[in-house]
Amino acid sequence: MEPVSLQDFVCALDLASLPRVLRVCSGVYFQGSIYEISGNECCLSTGDLIKVTQVRLQKVVCENPGTGQTMEITPSFCGHFSPLTGPQSYATLEELLSAATRRSKKLPIGFMSTHRITTEARVVPRDQPLLLEDVEAYHRTYRARCVLDTETRPFILHLPLSQKGPFWEWEPGAPRPLLQALQDPALSDRLFTCPTLPWRSLILRPQYELQAIMHLRRTIVKIPSTLEVDVEDVTASSQHIHFIQPLLLSEALARGGPFPLPTEILEVPEGPPVFLSPWIGSLQKGQKLCIHGLASPPWRVLVSTKGRKVPRHFLISGAYQGKLRRRPREFLTAYDLLGALRPGQPLRVVATKDCEGEGIDSPGFASLAVGDRLEVLRCGQAHGAKGQDIDVLVCQRLSDQAKEEEEEYAEIEDEDQILLPLYFSSSFVEEMSDNRRYNLEDLTAQFPLPCEVKVVAKDSSLPVDPLPSFPGLRLEDKITEPFLVVSLDSNPDMCFEIPPRWLDLTVAETEGQPGQPAGPLAVATVEELTEAFYYTLRQLPDFENQPPPPRPPKSQGLRGQKKQSGKDKSRQVPIYRTPLLPKPKMKTLPQIAKDSSNTYSKVSAHRKDPRHTKSVTKDPGESLSAHSPLSLLLPCLLCSCLYL
Repeated sequence: MEPVSLQDFVCALDLASLPRVLRVCSGVYFQGSIYEISGNECCLSTGDLIKVTQVRLQKVVCENPGTGQTMEITPSFCGHFSPLTGPQSYATLEELLSAATRRSKKLPIGFMSTHRITTEARVVPRDQPLLLEDVEAYHRTYRARCVLDTETRPFILHLPLSQKGPFWEWEPGAPRPLLQALQDPALSDRLFTCPTLPWRSLILRPQYELQAIMHLRRTIVKIPSTLEVDVEDVTASSQHIHFIQPLLLSEALARGGPFPLPTEILEVPEGPPVFLSPWIGSLQKGQKLCIHGLASPPWRVLVSTKGRKVPRHFLISGAYQGKLRRRPREFLTAYDLLGALRPGQPLRVVATKDCEGEGIDSPGFASLAVGDRLEVLRCGQAHGAKGQDIDVLVCQRLSDQAKEEEEEYAEIEDEDQILLPLYFSSSFVEEMSDNRRYNLEDLTAQFPLPCEVKVVAKDSSLPVDPLPSFPGLRLEDKITEPFLVVSLDSNPDMCFEIPPRWLDLTVAETEGQPGQPAGPLAVATVEELTEAFYYTLRQLPDFENQPPPPRPPKSQGLRGQKKQSGKDKSRQVPIYRTPLLPKPKMKTLPQIAKDSSNTYSKVSAHRKDPRHTKSVTKDPGESLSAHSPLSLLLPCLLCSCLYL
């Protein structure tokens, strides 16, 4: 086949013969409309092969052959077109008949007039197709016997040969729609007329868009047919050529199959690694993979380890089959307690840190000691010391005595309620006695996240389950994201799950059947995350929607303290400040047992009468009165010792 322009190739193309392989004979740089939108550019070089898979009609340019004016119509144009035999018009019917005789054209002859024809029988509108069937003699003159097609029946007209036009000759037959007029090869270079357009004759110039595949180009190339480039059809000699079309994992996921899909890695995205798993090192250029389909279930749980200085982070699949046991949760602030409070679920905690409540402007606050048991009731507001309403957590102080004793003092329970400002910083641990074993799906369905657990039975489907080796795990949040199940072609039994959102490999489909595993797919359900990727997950919208904890109220500061001291200066009595003796450290925490998971459920609180809401511990240093003689002699003795 000789090289032809791209426009001529498309106009003569039979759409049923697609796809066709073309070789570029003269290269040209172009920027089509699709590339202007996306900012990409493409260059066709001499010798490039393109595989045309689809041709679409974009628009049709109508040109007036007399004036050169143009106008555009869409492919959905509803007008009908009649082909004209030539670009010439005739002044009379006699000239039209003489021209047809010179071309040895036989009757009947189709024609139309650009003006209205008035006869005794009826009026013929302009551009109305007529058919000249015969020439008859009438009173020593000749007249044309013409047929006018109407909606009901044909109508016979007799027109003299001297009838003035101008007249245009057209091919007999019914007027054609736009697409039929363009697809008929015999009418490729003909003039047309259309009653709904302003011109008597026009040339139809269609413009197409070719969708093609190019070697190692991921997207479909869209080329306009008006591109000034010569091409050659080499389909017959290119049957052995395979066009490699790159494919992203995200595109394979959106396409939805067919699976399994054998592929080869063309490119690995740059950036820090996502997982610390051993298979991550196998994802290199040239590695063959098999994509088995969408992972099920689609949700994962973000997990961090507890009990180590440097925590490790994991992503656990919903298909994890290990058994978990709940551990008491730890809370550092009252705001954390509020976040764990759920309607209908009692929340009881034990204080693990002494707190005297210094600097807290809350009239209902009582100090906490190690072992104090509290039941979190609700959130409320209290009137602060500065006249502002503050958000507080209403808690009930619990007693260690039996239920009968609690009923005995039911009348004074309101006096045991304490108020904790949400910014109050202390240390609490949940009081619980749940020894049941849960699977991951039941645990996340019954209890809100975050929660703390201990893996008591490993997942038997995993060769190595790292989770049981940790003393505790914190289940932080549930993440719903589609993953693809992938295996290495060299090791079909090694299956893992890849998130295309964060590890979008560029692959190419390969021929042949992928290697089949010996049994059912064993997918790794636990993947360790890098620290950088862990914080990437923490930046997801689910985490960003969490409101920050409330700020504590501003203190008076040094300037306010000076003003206050100036006001009270007249009432102050000068005293001699003596250095205080160091106070002996007191053990307030109980002895920690070997099993730290049940420590806080066994903590014994201070035994006290429920009528009293605050236990006071006597400081040994307080036995020395500040005004006693011994207290005045101590500084002198210390100075003497230092001097000696």
